[in-house]
Amino acid sequence: MATKSAVLSLYRQSLKLSLSWTVRRDLWRTQAMNIRDLFEANKDVTDPRQLSKLLKQTEEVLEKWKHPDPYIPPTAPGGSKYERNIPAPNMDAPPRYDNI
Repeated sequence: MATKSAVLSLYRQSLKLSLSWTVRRDLWRTQAMNIRDLFEANKDVTDPRQLSKLLKQTEEVLEKWKHPDPYIPPTAPGGSKYERNIPAPNMDAPPRYDNI
C-alpha cells in the first residue's frame, strides 16, 4: 500500500513539475498525457526490486528537471495576486467632540 501512495505522489509531482515548465494548459495537456502513459506502461510491475528501482529513477528525473522558479497560481500563498485586494477593515467613525 505504501508503494501505491509513493507512485501517486511521484505522479502528482511530475504533473506539477511539467506545469512549471509549460504554464499554458492547452500545451501542458499533451505533456500530462505523455506522463500518464509513462506511468501506465509500468503499472503491472510487481517485483519489489524493480519497483524500487523505477521509483528511484523517477525521483532522480524529477530532481534533474526541477524548475528554478516554479509556477505558483496567482491567488495561492506566494502568488502574484495573493492578498492584493484585501477588503478594508471595518472601522468605526472617530468620536465627535462638540465641546471643543
